[in-house]
Amino acid sequence: MTEPLANLEIHQSMIALRQSRTRPDDLSDNMRRERDSLGEREVPKNAYYGIQTLRAVENFPVSGIMARPEFINAYAMVKKAAALANMEIGWLEPYVAEAIVSACDEIAAGKLHDQFVVDDFQAGAGTSFNMNVNEVIANRALELVGKRKGDYSTIHPNDHVNMSQSTNDTYPTAMRLCVLIIAQDLLDNLELLRRAFTRKGMEYQKILKSGRTHLMDALPVTLGQEFMAYSVAIKKSRDQLKGALKLLEEMPMGATAVGTGANTHPDYQRMVVKHLRAITNLNLIESEDPREALQSRLCVSSVSSAMRNLALELIRISNDLRLMNSGPTTGLAEIKLPETQPGSSIMPGKVNPVMVECMDMISFQIVGNDVAVAMAVQAGQFELNVMNPVMVHNLLESMVLLNNYLPVFVEKCISGIEANEDKCKSYLEKNPSLATFLQPHIGYEKAALVAKEAMKRHMSIRDLVLEKGIMTKAEVDSIFDWEYLSGEQKVDKRHK
Repeated sequence: MTEPLANLEIHQSMIALRQSRTRPDDLSDNMRRERDSLGEREVPKNAYYGIQTLRAVENFPVSGIMARPEFINAYAMVKKAAALANMEIGWLEPYVAEAIVSACDEIAAGKLHDQFVVDDFQAGAGTSFNMNVNEVIANRALELVGKRKGDYSTIHPNDHVNMSQSTNDTYPTAMRLCVLIIAQDLLDNLELLRRAFTRKGMEYQKILKSGRTHLMDALPVTLGQEFMAYSVAIKKSRDQLKGALKLLEEMPMGATAVGTGANTHPDYQRMVVKHLRAITNLNLIESEDPREALQSRLCVSSVSSAMRNLALELIRISNDLRLMNSGPTTGLAEIKLPETQPGSSIMPGKVNPVMVECMDMISFQIVGNDVAVAMAVQAGQFELNVMNPVMVHNLLESMVLLNNYLPVFVEKCISGIEANEDKCKSYLEKNPSLATFLQPHIGYEKAALVAKEAMKRHMSIRDLVLEKGIMTKAEVDSIFDWEYLSGEQKVDKRHK
């Protein structure tokens, strides 16, 4: 990600522009002059951005956060598809289209990313960034045809690069493409996590432990069952996200400013989506209603909500793991999380569950990001929602954070979890809830008395039942079988 004004050339040029008192004929050797509807300004001669980008940088020195590389690449794909469609229609001369396409290919390959200098928090539905893209592509295309930067009579940012387009359809298209592309890795990483939980579930399927409800002792489960449940939760969250992503496959391209397709050829929408499919290899379709595609951001809120729901599950699971790992002497200590780094600057030997703590923090951020997205989604009026930049900023941050961390989380945390079988057994033997399994044989009231006496005498239910001769050893062994206690064996063990 490009840091704001981190590039020395950009920083120096900003200072020069603010302090400039030169006459038109005093233009320095390292600057060029460009004009827009508001007048003339000096732009660094070597910069690929132009005057409109310059104004945006000055207007929005907000966060210091620039567009993510993935979003820049997606926008370049959009501009490439538009150029190919306009050339196919016959509106764009082949040599101009080919130069634009080449420039887009370079950007999508990671070049010139330092030229995208507009802050993520910008007004105007993303127009500032769209113009940043148009200017960089135009100036690189000019170089490719042997012209100097700023010679827009040959290739113009608006007339050629932005032909048949508006910010209002290109920006949400790039948003959708970017999310769909990043999501492919995210879905893979979630499957990686699901499988890791499944492996632990199979590994510990016979380790009985106390279940807990209200954080109080409850009926037995196996450690494997708990991990299998985590696996299913991740699968369901992944499936929900995958379903929400389908809504993003409708492309707003061709809608232009208000959804009417102004200044486009009748075949343009079909052709530009066709080229986008070929460029991205994604299952993209034309929007059912171009006006709805500009007005509504239901598709974005659906994906963000799915991300929030996933985050809530990750928080829940991470907190379970923290509790089961707590100790080592005064906590539950039913499992041991891998030790990845020393945990205290003052307490020697202390090791903290840092990997699950990090997952919690990431998940909290995702929940917060969803709130921002939700507020932005509801803020549309009439033919446009102008809050696109804050939507894509937050949604992409959520997805990138998880994409970066999930493989590490699986490798350094989940895959290395160890079970403390002795501790699990010890807790279970003292669990008064085991008296529940006596109820079909001796009734609720008697079973309750057994539970209370066992707690008072610090005895196991099993030992107390044998001591009092309530049941035979064979009967007790049958009832307290791990498959029966865990529900893995559905057998009616009531007295006939």
